Amino acid sequence: MNIVEILGALEMGLIYGLVAVGVYLTSRVINFPDLTVDGSFPLGAAIAAALIVSGVNPWIATMLAFVGGVFAGSVTGYLNVRWNILGLLAGILTMTGLYSINLRIMGRPNIALLNEITVFTGFNSVFWILGAVSIILIGLVTYFLNTEVGLALRATGVNQRICRAQGISVKWMILLGLALSNGIVALAGALYAQAEGYADITLGAGTIVIGFASVIIGEMIFRTRRISVLIISCILGSIIYRLALAFALNMGSIGLKATDLKLVTAVLIAVAMILPRLKKEIAARRKSL
Repeated sequence: MNIVEILGALEMGLIYGLVAVGVYLTSRVINFPDLTVDGSFPLGAAIAAALIVSGVNPWIATMLAFVGGVFAGSVTGYLNVRWNILGLLAGILTMTGLYSINLRIMGRPNIALLNEITVFTGFNSVFWILGAVSIILIGLVTYFLNTEVGLALRATGVNQRICRAQGISVKWMILLGLALSNGIVALAGALYAQAEGYADITLGAGTIVIGFASVIIGEMIFRTRRISVLIISCILGSIIYRLALAFALNMGSIGLKATDLKLVTAVLIAVAMILPRLKKEIAARRKSL
């Protein structure tokens, strides 16, 4: 691997690190199986790209992409808390609907941004901008989860019965968690489109899997309950995942090619999910001896 490939992996790691933070909020904080992210990621890219080519300031376009993601997550939450539709199914319904909505927003399957002004225009390195965004996000999410509302949100994922007994509106907490999560994912989609120079309708395929794998990798490295460290671990897990993926695809000696990307991705994610359970089994065997 050369320096360009490493830098590219780091940039993608930071972008998908934001996705991992969003997935962490749903899968770990409110304990909700949300698949909306496969639609909200390309939604963010579509909104940002369509607005930028229309002459809108890229920073405003990026913020509006975040707002779009908030609405997408709110739809999933509404279907779940108002109509009691299974969380997994509610996410699938929203994700499916977003495919057509994204096409409507872009007006075509993809939009090129190579000659457009983006949030990265004028900066020597995309990496430092993404790093700054990640640091700001870590600070904001950590602060929010330590506020009264944030603590109520965390409590909702632990025990909903106790939350209701304490007067916490579980339904509103679920709505809030899903809205915030998908807003962050859509923000990541907007940054991806501007960093890579295009938005495409197929960008969301497998986003939830990558995000969840990043969360698991981060949890393997940092075994702590401190919320700030857990948020950081999501981004570091994404970076490690991207570096491992780039390293595997550059190992020509074992016969891997660029066309094996999906296979390598599946193997890395499977290993990331198996290792924690394997460690538990080994620890349990040692205790029994």
